[in-house]
Amino acid sequence: MKIVILAGGSGTRLWPYSRSSFPKQFLHFGEEKTLLQKTISRFLPIAAPEDIIIMTNQDYFHHVRSQVKELAPALEKQILVEPERKNTAPAIALAVSYLRDFLQCDETECFLVSSSDHLIAPEEVFLEAVKKGESLAKEGKNVIFGIRPHKPETGYGYIKADAEGNVERFIEKPDYAMAQQYLISGEYLWNSGIFLFQIKTFLEELQAYSPEVAEKIEGNFQDVIRRFSDFPEVSIDYALMEKSQKTVVIPLDITWSDVGSWDSVYDVLEKDANQNVKVGNVLDIDTKNCLIMGDKRLISTIGLEDLLVIETEDAIFIGKKGESQRVKHLVEELKKRNAKESFENLTSHRPWGSYTVLEEGVRYKIKRIVVEPLQKLSLQMHYHRSEHWVVVKGTAKVTIGEEERLVHENESIFVPKGFTHRLENPGKVELELIEVQVGEYVGEDDIVRLEDVYQRT
Repeated sequence: MKIVILAGGSGTRLWPYSRSSFPKQFLHFGEEKTLLQKTISRFLPIAAPEDIIIMTNQDYFHHVRSQVKELAPALEKQILVEPERKNTAPAIALAVSYLRDFLQCDETECFLVSSSDHLIAPEEVFLEAVKKGESLAKEGKNVIFGIRPHKPETGYGYIKADAEGNVERFIEKPDYAMAQQYLISGEYLWNSGIFLFQIKTFLEELQAYSPEVAEKIEGNFQDVIRRFSDFPEVSIDYALMEKSQKTVVIPLDITWSDVGSWDSVYDVLEKDANQNVKVGNVLDIDTKNCLIMGDKRLISTIGLEDLLVIETEDAIFIGKKGESQRVKHLVEELKKRNAKESFENLTSHRPWGSYTVLEEGVRYKIKRIVVEPLQKLSLQMHYHRSEHWVVVKGTAKVTIGEEERLVHENESIFVPKGFTHRLENPGKVELELIEVQVGEYVGEDDIVRLEDVYQRT
């Protein structure tokens, strides 16, 4: 069995932590592993690294690569980049083409499709259900995993099945009153969005119910890549699962969350004696049933109850528990205002490391730059700014024009406006430096890349 992990989503319901430039699958919420790393680790007991495929897009490729190599170096070769974002049906179809063409999988091979940002416990129970699902898929069934609800949840879709597990209905996210009815009836399950198929059945069902998708994966993998932009933008639920007569559900009594809202984050994290979830430097007095997550600053509270308090370097979100599904509306409003807080963090991750904007004003910007060992920035130049670099830790190899030199801790170097230059870390420890930009324009788009080992030119 192959495992296909979808890691290209750009959800913003966990704003201000999750933003389109660095979405939730790459976050760790105070724990050692990120959601993506947890997802991959979940399947390693039943699948070798070469049997796992991680689907993402070009924007997130380097984020995925940096996180998977911490788990197993072989996973770096298992990243499949979608030419563009086209929803889950085209993504899964592309993965099937890859399995069939590149990995030479037989059509009797089964594959499981999972999102990269779910929390599941106990994982042993889930993996046993996966084995059962594989047996059903080999019998020609499309398998979906359903979670027995423990509360009226408006953020999930629901599934209704008969006594044999055959799916009768897929239901969109309901309002609270309807969710209560579903919970009381005991006849409905949460739709986990985790699927298991046999390649042969998947292709036959796709041809029957979504020929406009099926026809696009005829031919070899390179053909599919070339015409990927012609795929309709459609979910796998709508393209296949809701129409098929072969869909069965496996019910699960487990703790599961798609971590799709701050309320769900509160539900899954450990709580103190006052039922507060606290991450970061938090001092609370007479505070109950709150989620309080901080970054660098001290957060202090008195007399709060049932609130969500989320602090990052550049934004603070405060809301009532039970209202966090509305965060997406807040983000939409920020986008209308063209607020940069809606899509990027002060800390931006790059293939070579990261940078954090410490201060910005008219004609200047100050950054903290971290370059990973043996990594290098592009050979570039700027029309509108000069740069001054001060090394805080490690050794920098700096190229300016035709000159190349090493810059050590507590040393600095000046990069004049208009000069080609490159920064790299030749050492075995992180390179950290402070960059001061000065000029009439200090935007990130004033970069002309002349050469780049990450193919960003």
